[in-house]
Amino acid sequence: MKLNLKLGLLLLGAAISGSVLAQDLSGTWQQIDDKTGSPKAVIAISKESNGTYTGQIVKITPRPGYTPREICNKCPAPYTNKPILGMELLKGLKHVEGTNNYEHGRVIDPLAGKIYDAKMKLSASGKRLTLRAYMGVSALGRNQTWIRID
Repeated sequence: MKLNLKLGLLLLGAAISGSVLAQDLSGTWQQIDDKTGSPKAVIAISKESNGTYTGQIVKITPRPGYTPREICNKCPAPYTNKPILGMELLKGLKHVEGTNNYEHGRVIDPLAGKIYDAKMKLSASGKRLTLRAYMGVSALGRNQTWIRID
């Protein structure tokens, strides 16, 4: 009887962890500023037909003492002088099979006008994303937290 109970709990645990790993990034996320801890923008992430993920800025969160920039004037083409609201800031993320990790993406920082390599890790609960943006070597990048709001 104890063996059956242990086996049942083990299978249940595997089923639960498998369902968490099967979650995707699609949804609406609140981007949190890694320097101030305050909300920055709302990002809608969707899965493309080729299986990669794309994120678009759908709302810029007002912050005290900060006037948001409307145009990406320091950004490289094709983002040059484009509106930040509605901008596709994340693209190309691919799920790493059997994990909560997503890699090989690109992310643009519209305030600095720079494009970075990107990878993300989805929390076990599916409610938090950790974005790692870097140039060349991941160890030399920065993390940013995004919180699911849908």
